[in-house]
Amino acid sequence: MGHSAALQWGSVGAERDGAASWCGKRSAAEEERHRFHCSLLSSTREQAQLKASVVEEDTEEWQRDSSFAGLERVGGVDLSYVKGDDTHACASLVVLSYPALEVLYEDYRMVAVSAPYVAGFLAFREVPFLVEALQRLEQEKPELKPQVLLVDGNGLLHPRGFGVACHLGVLTDLPCIGVAKNLLQVDGLVKDELHKEQIRSLQKGGDSFPLTGTSGGVLGMALRSYDKSSKPLYVSVGHRVCLETALRLVKSCCRYRIPEPIRQADIRSREYIRKQLCSPLEVITSSPESRKKEAELDE
Repeated sequence: MGHSAALQWGSVGAERDGAASWCGKRSAAEEERHRFHCSLLSSTREQAQLKASVVEEDTEEWQRDSSFAGLERVGGVDLSYVKGDDTHACASLVVLSYPALEVLYEDYRMVAVSAPYVAGFLAFREVPFLVEALQRLEQEKPELKPQVLLVDGNGLLHPRGFGVACHLGVLTDLPCIGVAKNLLQVDGLVKDELHKEQIRSLQKGGDSFPLTGTSGGVLGMALRSYDKSSKPLYVSVGHRVCLETALRLVKSCCRYRIPEPIRQADIRSREYIRKQLCSPLEVITSSPESRKKEAELDE
């Protein structure tokens, strides 16, 4: 990835201005690398500060009920990009009824994405647009505010334990669950033969196994969400939910491989882009981590 544009994350201007001066004048390339490094440092500090607010346990009465009695609205969020253009996207939010999983509310906006994709910092690229969508919902239809959000990405299953689902949860103070389609290889988790054998052991929809890192901590669960798909999902805590509850809820939201709130957010955002562009252009979703989403939605 090139560093031609300075990252717009955090308040890094003061850091740049106060950085130790070099002997002599920096070249343009050196200055750009310096700004990029300062931005990463600032973003890492911001993640650490926000991570302190993550709640890794159930906080709602409906979470403690075996059938989620009291849960009526489940949200899903997604960003979809036109193929070949990582700077223009559709930010989408849908709210579904629970347990019927019928769409109650949908919001789509074309957005200009200025921050480049950097592994481990996806939230700084996408979360601001998702927060804005939730703010519009609160202003326009507060009675349809979701009681929990399913996020296409990771939560605690992250190099610094603070993925996009944690970030969005802390900023909105909503229960959030991370649902990823690919294993993020952190804390010794790898797609080795043992992992593949564990996946093969998932015989039917609802089967799962824990993702235990070399540190000994359980970072999430691998879930076979659908009888007809052998590809697992990787479920992790985002905010204000425990892992057991997160897993049960994701299971209950799956008609296909992808949980219906995320699936509907993705399908509808891609259709919105097509209508906006008046062209049947191919659409890809989210960051380079998840380029194959369209083909996987109905697996």
